[in-house]
Amino acid sequence: MTEVAALSTGDLPEDLTATEAGMWQAFRNGSVYDLSSGDRGVDDPHSGHPWGAGRSVRARVVAWLLLDGPPALTGRVAALKLVGVRITGVLALAGGTVTPYLELHDCRFDQEVRLPEARFTTLRLVNCSVPRLEAARVQTEGDLHLPRCRFRYGIRLTDAHIGTDLLLNQAVVHHDRSGRSISADGVSVGQDLQAELLESHGELRLRGAKVGVSLSLRGARLINPRARFALNAPQLTVERSLYLTPAGVGSPLLSGATPARGTRIQRFECQGGIRLDDGRFGDAVDLERARLTLTDDQELSLRRVQTPELRFLGDRPQRGRVVLSGARIVTLVDRAGSWPGPGGLQMGGFAYESLVPRGPFPLDRRLEWVAAATAEYHPEPYERLAGVLRGAGEDEDAREVLLAKQRRRRETLPLAAKLWGYAQDWTVAYGYRPGRAAVWMAVLWAAGTLAFTHTTPAPMDRGGHPSWSPSLFALDLLLPVIDLGQVDEWQLHGGWQWLAASMILLGWVLATTVAAGATRLLRRG
Repeated sequence: MTEVAALSTGDLPEDLTATEAGMWQAFRNGSVYDLSSGDRGVDDPHSGHPWGAGRSVRARVVAWLLLDGPPALTGRVAALKLVGVRITGVLALAGGTVTPYLELHDCRFDQEVRLPEARFTTLRLVNCSVPRLEAARVQTEGDLHLPRCRFRYGIRLTDAHIGTDLLLNQAVVHHDRSGRSISADGVSVGQDLQAELLESHGELRLRGAKVGVSLSLRGARLINPRARFALNAPQLTVERSLYLTPAGVGSPLLSGATPARGTRIQRFECQGGIRLDDGRFGDAVDLERARLTLTDDQELSLRRVQTPELRFLGDRPQRGRVVLSGARIVTLVDRAGSWPGPGGLQMGGFAYESLVPRGPFPLDRRLEWVAAATAEYHPEPYERLAGVLRGAGEDEDAREVLLAKQRRRRETLPLAAKLWGYAQDWTVAYGYRPGRAAVWMAVLWAAGTLAFTHTTPAPMDRGGHPSWSPSLFALDLLLPVIDLGQVDEWQLHGGWQWLAASMILLGWVLATTVAAGATRLLRRG
């Protein structure tokens, strides 16, 4: 009987081994074909324990079943469900359309799996050992599940289209010859992309990827310390949230949720740079308790990212840089101890509308945060912070920020302008503490009054002059515009002339600094 005739009638082809014949019948019945021994050590597909011919099927036969398999038994749905099976040879389904349901548990592939441009309904490989998965432009109507699988030479999902969920939870993926663990540029996922507790050794690439709901890397470990990036995902679009947060360990019920108090957790950890430039996130980017280990030339890059909320709540990177240049955030949730120190933060053009600090974050620490991001003076970060504080009703703090801006600017000025800046600072704090003007005026007036009580100057006109009043005379000297009719009525000599001239000069300095401060405030208003 020919193979074609065998397929049409459902009879077994003649060249199948006994193991393959059992798989053939299970496929027609839609039942699970389980070749596991019951010994957990032997059945572990990653252990390297030899599996002989009794547990082996040829990849060619698997492809035969999936692409052109026999009809199902009456009342059954054909499906390939394998447990504990070794597949020998290359499984090549490139360009094919796989209609039967496919689910493999605890299986071992001797060679790579090739699925470029193949079409599936749903594809599930669970806890399988696979040298490499080559699946560029693969399409699934439903899920692509790869949890707990191990890939020795990486995964390629470039331009793949996943109808619902892509699951990589607890997978272990090593890099290919190009240094990439997962190449998924342009991948489209209809719902969630979950890679919780993923262990990636190499560069995880998601350039231009699109995720219909959320992207979860909770508890993942991305390890690529010698290259530039461990996560390279510019132009990533996630309709809801990106989670770089802890995951609960040991309970499948915790997947996709924040671990409850007391649960053993594994943090998100990244050894290497992260690039999320030009990303769009519908709800939030969450870095709570994230641990980043960077070298001096690596960075967490969030250039031009747009998201309603950024939760910057991880450990402080000891090296490298955090770059927020051009990012646009509505709410920044942060912790004082999460930000890097001077030289480790860049945020030129970083826009945010509100601040929600977790834990103590006093204003002096917030000013240090701004200073850390501006190695050279630039007014925009100070003005942005002041505007946010003013919008939150913290007017006093906003004035302190603008005062700090003027003091930082002063250090960039030439000597003469710097001295004038010090005068404005000491007198009226650049106009942001106007009450100081009244205090200085009162002090100078009292000092002048006390001094002039020790002299009685001769009048300019002996025939008609007002009575000598030290307090009015001192006040007339200090007020540069208002004439109280005292200064021109009395003659001073010697040191008293110098004292009067000094008070006039101080009055003009005080009036000028008050005017400069008032002008600055009116401009801000």
